[in-house]
Amino acid sequence: VQLAESGGGLVQAGDSLRLSCQVSGDTFSNYNIGWFRQVPQNEREFVAAILGTGNRTFYRASVNGRFAISRDNAKNTAYLKINGLKPEDSAVYRCAADPKAITLASTYGYWGQGTQVTVSL
Repeated sequence: VQLAESGGGLVQAGDSLRLSCQVSGDTFSNYNIGWFRQVPQNEREFVAAILGTGNRTFYRASVNGRFAISRDNAKNTAYLKINGLKPEDSAVYRCAADPKAITLASTYGYWGQGTQVTVSL
């Protein structure tokens, strides 16, 4: 299973972004998708996850309300919409896929390389 993120960039505080995670190599709907973010010297931080069916989502408490995860199983793509970006949202955002994992990074079997999001004041 291969994952490829896109949609990151340099934005200003208050802007919005939609990150994409294109998945190939197996039946997309069999996999839960998680989004994580990481800054240097820190552990990967869970941000959001969505079940393979798309009927349930999970969020880190501190981002709930600003972040929205979704998926289009016909396009083999998951999305993370981020509204009201803040400088502290700056990180490499990575998506991950696994049939069972939800919020714990160590339980995900497949990872993308990540896309950089940088938020300036």
